[in-house]
Amino acid sequence: MADSWSSPGLDVHLDWQPSTGRGGLTTAIRAAIREGRWQAGAAVPSTRSLAHDLGIARGTVTRVYADLAAEGYLHTAQGAPTRVATAGSLPQSAPRQAPREPAPRWDLRPGRPDLTAFPRQAWLTATRRALLRTPAAAFGYESELGAPELRETLAGYLARARGVVADPDRVVVCHGYSHAVAVLSRALHGLGVGEVAFENPSLGRYRSIAAAQGPRVVGVDVDEHGLDVSALDSPAVVVTAAHQYPTGVTLAPHRRAALARSGAWVLEDDYDGEFRFDRQRVGALQALAPERVVYAGTASKTLAPALRLAWLVLPRSLVEPVRAAMADSGSRPAVPDQLALAELIDSGAYDQHIRRSRAEYRTRRARLMAALPDSVRPQGIPAGLHLLLRLPPDGPSEATALAACRRRSIGIEGLTPYWMTPDRPGGLLVGYAATPKHAFAGAIQTLIEALWEITT
Repeated sequence: MADSWSSPGLDVHLDWQPSTGRGGLTTAIRAAIREGRWQAGAAVPSTRSLAHDLGIARGTVTRVYADLAAEGYLHTAQGAPTRVATAGSLPQSAPRQAPREPAPRWDLRPGRPDLTAFPRQAWLTATRRALLRTPAAAFGYESELGAPELRETLAGYLARARGVVADPDRVVVCHGYSHAVAVLSRALHGLGVGEVAFENPSLGRYRSIAAAQGPRVVGVDVDEHGLDVSALDSPAVVVTAAHQYPTGVTLAPHRRAALARSGAWVLEDDYDGEFRFDRQRVGALQALAPERVVYAGTASKTLAPALRLAWLVLPRSLVEPVRAAMADSGSRPAVPDQLALAELIDSGAYDQHIRRSRAEYRTRRARLMAALPDSVRPQGIPAGLHLLLRLPPDGPSEATALAACRRRSIGIEGLTPYWMTPDRPGGLLVGYAATPKHAFAGAIQTLIEALWEITT
């Protein structure tokens, strides 16, 4: 049976039998490189340390390394450590990983903020202040509900900015919105909720997350007034009331009132409520029925998705079931990040960043709208980070439009995958936030060229 060997400085785990000698060692290292256990470009153990670890002569290892260097598996240089060859220079016999689809040159994918605008200095300052002020006890095993400092800050901020009825005891901090959907779905299923409705269309990944926790998932159609509440027959529903994703409509006042009176559990996904451009922002649905509506917010659009910071404001009767589901999930956002966000909000820097971003995204949306051909019909209120473009009924298909965009290396999405039922209208979801500011003009010009190609 082959032995598994390791060496200081690099985990090598060679399947090597000492009886096979130098040839066997060469084969074992070659296999480790081919299988990716010795990663491309990584420094390998020195001949002295590997020989000591394997209990063989240093000269044997030196000759093995020389053989593998001659074959192109290792790279040696005078005065520098020996390294595994880079992926592009490995011998053709070594298997290659499937190439990733290249990132688009022009990023117009929806639901993404401008990451180059992340307030690095403000975040660094907030992190430093939070760490200096926080007692050591805060870095222990924290409450399943999240850092008390952030929960208190969020309660005040959400009441002020979104009209949410909140207090710290009913706020829970989650490891991103996906985690929030999972723990709430699990908690509701534990309370006997066997079915959860989603808007049709909506993001499929969240439907899958909810279904994985036990409930059956069904769809309720969306029209120009938002979710058709009269068609809702489920004990729980997920809505994007302020700015429906992806159609961009707002849930009409009479339907908001009907939904609040429906008696269903409601998860209000307020994913981009800070970015309303042409009118007074619509307050949270949660204020109409705080003991039936769960409010969900996130820093993914205002700051960056990689922070994995989201929050729920719960009806009091759901606090303990969600706390238990959080404990079962075993997932928590990092406490230093929670404390930094609390400091960022308390200092006013968060509001300043949102105001700057709102002004920038408003300008971008206006530029996009002004450049669109007359044959393409935009849909949705002036808000958020994306625009839905309806194609002419007798014009090109969604697939044709996407192909024209791909030929120009435009990252964009179609509407079709969001539908839960077949034979629904197509369209293009254009995100105007993800592109860095300096590249936005080029991205829009390239998109307009693609649209002119297929509509004229």
